[in-house]
Parts: sequence; structure tokens; C-alpha cells
Amino acid sequence: MRKKTAPPKFFLSVLLLLLCAALSIAQSPLPQPATSTKPDASAAGPGTQQTESNDGPLVYGLQGVLIETVEGKTVSAQAIDQPFNPASSVKLGLALVALHTFGPQYRFTNGFWTDGTLNKTTGELTGNLYVTGRDPSFHYEHGVMIARQLNNFGIRTVTGDMIVAPGFTMNFSASARRSGELLYDTLDASRRSGEAMRAWVYERMALGDQASLQTVPSVTVMGEVIVGPAAPEAKLLLTHNSSKLTDVLKVLLCYSNNFMAERIGDGLGGAAAVERQIVTLLGIPESEVQLSSVSGLGINRVTPRAMLKIFRGLRNELQKHKLTPADIMPVAGIDPGTLEERFTGPAWEGSVIAKTGTLIRTDGGASSLVGQMKTASGEVLLFAIMNQRGNVSRFRQNQDYLVMQVQNSRGGPKSFGYKPRVLAMKLADTQSVSASANEFEPNLKTGTSPP
Repeated sequence: MRKKTAPPKFFLSVLLLLLCAALSIAQSPLPQPATSTKPDASAAGPGTQQTESNDGPLVYGLQGVLIETVEGKTVSAQAIDQPFNPASSVKLGLALVALHTFGPQYRFTNGFWTDGTLNKTTGELTGNLYVTGRDPSFHYEHGVMIARQLNNFGIRTVTGDMIVAPGFTMNFSASARRSGELLYDTLDASRRSGEAMRAWVYERMALGDQASLQTVPSVTVMGEVIVGPAAPEAKLLLTHNSSKLTDVLKVLLCYSNNFMAERIGDGLGGAAAVERQIVTLLGIPESEVQLSSVSGLGINRVTPRAMLKIFRGLRNELQKHKLTPADIMPVAGIDPGTLEERFTGPAWEGSVIAKTGTLIRTDGGASSLVGQMKTASGEVLLFAIMNQRGNVSRFRQNQDYLVMQVQNSRGGPKSFGYKPRVLAMKLADTQSVSASANEFEPNLKTGTSPP
């Protein structure tokens, strides 16, 4: 039996509905391809030629752009008051608040304590070893360094346990227990991993410290790893201070290290406290900055206008201390990390200093590039390019294209003249302060006591 067919009028009705829907979509404001943003000819200045190339990548999605001169004159603008997910470029706000709060010379501290006594003949410390502090940059090579310093005190063996504070971290591990286990193994040459030894050798070689490689530091802890507070009667052996905050930030921003960012943020009171500081310091409306994390993970909201104010604020904070963005941010085509493979052509290498942001799935794909570029005349332009709901690889290509297009419209790029320094050397700039090693007395001068 044949099925009944719908009357022609039904099909005509369906076709009319589809046509109306199509017309409605066509008339709605679709996000424009990212290549639609071009430098403002009126802001380009006399004697410059504007490039109207159509060779840029075809990119669909939401886009916000703000490019300004150092003096604040607009070069290009698009959707500057619309909220975007900044992804990891929000770390620039964290860097600003950290520098303002702690100062560029600030060092994170770990303390090493004991409640035991040392037999100098046998090198045996009868008692426990306590570890305190929250240094987010403490790594394998620093663990080996601690073993060497304990050896210098005459300590070869600890009969008790190694007790680490709940906030202690090593090798970017959020687990205090796992961090304690890593340190436990790293102190002991018989348990030390090949990766730990390579990190130690690489750092010593980078510093030209051949003498430290003539011996193998080692401290054996006989007990187990326990997470807990230091005993009230514990006495300070030594204090290990991290590299300067500026050096820690350089590594953090070059590699966009989320763990380090979150730990520093914790020390500042968390995302809500950092947001309040940004709003207060820069006078940004609260509606333009909404942070749920300081690393850029998850759902954050910042407008391009606010993002550029944050970068300006960071520049100003650095300038107070006679520093530049290159001292803490990645320089494109030179520094390892997120910008190592971008702006790599001979003319562009070193002409862009910026922080990237990438979230592949969140908000349908989010990407940003915030920083500064230099043109052939020596002019410095500040920019914030923010993309959302699209392919992040295409977003990156488009961001590079826009920056290069602006540089070309003003005669081409010019290097900032940045001279790189091995990042491992930055994290090697640590300091250790010994207490009275002979008697293991607490630091009476500063009143130091285990937290």
C-alpha cells in the first residue's frame, strides 16, 4: 500500500518558513572575520602607507581589538567594551599586582629546620628534618643544592622523618606529599632520578660552576615523608630563597605556567583579591574585569579596553623600578615558550613583546595576544587582540597578521634590541642563609620560628 503524500500547500508553507529563517539569520549581526580590522588611516600619521592586503587568514568568531600609541591615541579599535575570555593573558594582571605588592626584588622562602642533634663524627642527625615555605619555583636542582648545603653542615644522614608543611611544593606539584617525596628522593644520591641529576648539572654548567660538580651531594632520610607543621622546638638550619620575583615572572610568563601563577595568586589572596587590586589600582569599572582564576583557566571576563589598561599599568609599574616589559615577558622569536615560533622572520624577530592566551575548548575556543610592538621609526604601539568562539590556531595566525599589518603600515618592524639570557640562569639566582650550623640555634636576630 502506498503512503499518502502531503498536499503541495504543506510543502509551500515549509519552504516559506525556511526562507524567512534564512533571511532572519542573514540580517543578524554575525561576527566578522578577524581580517576585517585594519589600522585607522587617520591615526597612521603623515608619510605612512597603509597596507590593504587581503592575504590574511580567513577567521570567523568574536573579536575585540585595541591598538594605541604610548600616548594613548587610537590606531585601531573593535568591540573594545565587549567582554572576552582573556585566557592566560590575565597573568599580566597577576604580574602587576605581584610587583606592586611584593616588589621586583622579592624572593619566596623555604625553611629547613630540625629538632635533633648532630654527631659530627658520623654525620648523623638524630631527629627530624622539617621543611616549610611556599616557593612556587622550587625544583630538582634546588633540592640537590639543599643536599649540598646540609653536607656542608656535616649532615649525611637524618634518623627521623622528613615533615613538610602543607603549603610546600616542588616541581610544580600541587600535592605537598608528592612534593615531599620528590625532595626525599632528590636529597639522597642513591634514590635521585636521572632527571634530577640532569637538572642539577645543567644549572651548574649554565652558571659555570664546575667546582660543584666535583662531588655528589647526598643526604639520606631514614624515616618517612609526613605532611604537617614543624615542631615548636625546631631550630632553623638554613633558609633557601628563590630567585627574584622578576626572574620568576619571566619564566612564568614565557612558559605561561599555570601552577606558578595560581600559587603566587594564593599568596596575594586569590582571584577575587587580585581582581579588586586591579580595579582599584587602575580605576577600571568592575564590570570590565571579572576573574575566577589568576592563571587564565576557566571562565574569566575582561574587555579589550581593560586589558590594555592592565598592560599599561604593568608597564608603568616596571618603569618605576627601571625595568621594561622584556624583563618579565616573552620576546617573540627569541625567548623559549609560547612566542618562540611566532614573529620569527629576520625583520620581525624581537619586534614584539607580548603575552599569549589560549583555551581550546572553553568559550568555544579563546585566544588573545596582549603587549607591545615596535615599528621602523622606533615608535612603540600597545595592543590587545582578543578572540573567542573559533579555531585558536586561526586566531593566532590572525593576531600575528594584524600586528604585522600595523607595523607594515608604519614602515615595517624594528627590534626592541633585547639580549636574551638563559632562563635556567634566572631560576638559579637563589640565595641560602645559614643559621648557626654548629649549635643549630634559631635565628635570634630576626626571631625566626617555624610557622
